[in-house]
Amino acid sequence: MRIAVAGGYGVGMTMRVPSLPRPGETVSGGVLSSGPGGKGSNQAIGMARLGAGVDLLTAIGPDAAGADAVALWDAEGVGHASVKTGTAPTMTGFILVDSAGENSIAIAPGALDELTLDDARAFAPVIADADLLVVSMEIPAPFATELVSLARAKGVRTLLNPAPAGSVPAALWRGVDILTPNRGEAATLLGRDLEPAHLAEALAAESGALVVLTLGGDGVIVHDGSTATAVTAPAPPTIVDTTGAGDSFTAALAVALCAGLDPVAAARWAAAAGSHAVAYREVIPALPRLGDLPPLPDRNTQDR
Repeated sequence: MRIAVAGGYGVGMTMRVPSLPRPGETVSGGVLSSGPGGKGSNQAIGMARLGAGVDLLTAIGPDAAGADAVALWDAEGVGHASVKTGTAPTMTGFILVDSAGENSIAIAPGALDELTLDDARAFAPVIADADLLVVSMEIPAPFATELVSLARAKGVRTLLNPAPAGSVPAALWRGVDILTPNRGEAATLLGRDLEPAHLAEALAAESGALVVLTLGGDGVIVHDGSTATAVTAPAPPTIVDTTGAGDSFTAALAVALCAGLDPVAAARWAAAAGSHAVAYREVIPALPRLGDLPPLPDRNTQDR
């Protein structure tokens, strides 16, 4: 199994606060920590931990954070030969996490904004050898669109995690095979909010994609264009930090689909990965390994 991943890498500066500040409010009593992040890198590490061969395309700066990224990918078994070293600083994200584990995030893209169409085209041989291309949206939209176009030309399946949703042009999300928004991202893509089942149905109709709509603790809705199926998320033992849940889910979903599971069984296994992640602080420690999850169902015996 080989997965090509394109998305962000950055440093996450996390502050845990008693409550998230309202506009104009200062909240004291925070505790600061920092660590690696970025949706593309997180997802690639999550896939590698779950047994996939992974090749990552992102951009880092000529700085200590970029050097730390390379060391991390080496330690986690993520292929990074295609990663670009730009001239701007490595992306940095500022994350506020409240006492209930909810978070707010602000991002300075830095080197990610230097990714070009030529960088995407240089990744084409890696895409051609992959079973799946996974793209998230911390990278420039034209760059992401070119990658999806290259994958389609090679007959490689594409999965788009449309986060942050505001940067996703319709021409991109309507041209992928698998679309994995959360409820807020789905509403942004459609330009209107609906009940979850109707969101999934509308997205499937407008995109032509398999829609896997994540609803946090309320589970997942899988819509294949004709049928919607609700998947229940297993309850975590405790909720400590929700920051890594989405990336953990996406990583596990990609691995399960590449292993041949049908979408509902894949979403069920991915939901277990997301529930595992919220019990841990910060993203990298939260990403599960195979031993942390129920056994991956056999493709011939999976419960449909």
